[in-house]
Amino acid sequence: MDDTLSAQVADVERARAGDEAAFTRLVAPLHTELRAYCYRILGSVHDADDALQDALLRAWRAFGRFEGRSSLRTWLYTVATRTSLDLAEARGRRALPMDLGPASERAVVEGNDPVTDVAWLGPYPGNAADDRYLRRESVELAFVAALQHLPGNQRAALVLAEVLGFSSAEIAEIMKTSATSVSSAIARARRTLEAKLPGSSPPSTDDGRLRQLATGFADALINGDPDALLALLCADVTWTMPPLPHWYRGREAVVDFAVEVPMTRCPSWRYLLTTANGLPAVAFYLGEHPEASHQPWSITAFTARHGLIATITSFIGAGHFPPFGLPAALPGPAQV
Repeated sequence: MDDTLSAQVADVERARAGDEAAFTRLVAPLHTELRAYCYRILGSVHDADDALQDALLRAWRAFGRFEGRSSLRTWLYTVATRTSLDLAEARGRRALPMDLGPASERAVVEGNDPVTDVAWLGPYPGNAADDRYLRRESVELAFVAALQHLPGNQRAALVLAEVLGFSSAEIAEIMKTSATSVSSAIARARRTLEAKLPGSSPPSTDDGRLRQLATGFADALINGDPDALLALLCADVTWTMPPLPHWYRGREAVVDFAVEVPMTRCPSWRYLLTTANGLPAVAFYLGEHPEASHQPWSITAFTARHGLIATITSFIGAGHFPPFGLPAALPGPAQV
């Protein structure tokens, strides 16, 4: 038995005896993957953090009964699955504006107030390189949004199998059901996802180019340059802005909205590059004038196809910023 395994065995015994520090050491290496798992189920990093905190508290309280018949990882996923599914049932599935209605052909200025009675999908901080279980395609917005259309048991079974690599027998143990039920749930989930993500494939644009596109998009808004923006966009580009209900499809509609609202009606923009759902993104800050302090406005995520922006998702609200470790404000130049 190597030293690492010996230390883990010793910590299991200490944790069973009530040593909270030992329990913390045991679960720390699994924290990132468990958080990402809860996010995939719940579609919100805030809900994921709530679920994970509750799951770890439940696990700690029950650890005296952990007999080691399954691995610690499997046992923790059992607790996290139940906690996440309970929370998902209580709060409902997460949506994007295109789930509510068709795209708008022209900029909607009046009557586009935030919709507060919808549980909106949220962004997830971090890069796929942060953890081997945080595979990029498994936290991309399109995949997480599609998962929201699945019943909870199918959502969990699919993620456990196809993202995390658990066997049907292990998933049956985690979900307290039979392997046959697990296989059936996964098959139904795959059919639904194939309908929601027809012909889906990994992004055809590398991170360096996507970062250039994100920067070019932000600069075009700041400079009020619709021609520069147009040159960055796919013909069928979409722009959604939860919690605003209206969304846009196609270059003409997207540029029309950009000209009518952020380029014209918003006094001053500043931005920082960040990473959302495994891909380069932009954190936008809005100020009353260029010299003023700029306040958090949106985390804007992108996907690209053939070197052009294919989707733009602007998650509006200062509440999205803390999980990304972003500043609470950007001071004006005179304050720097």
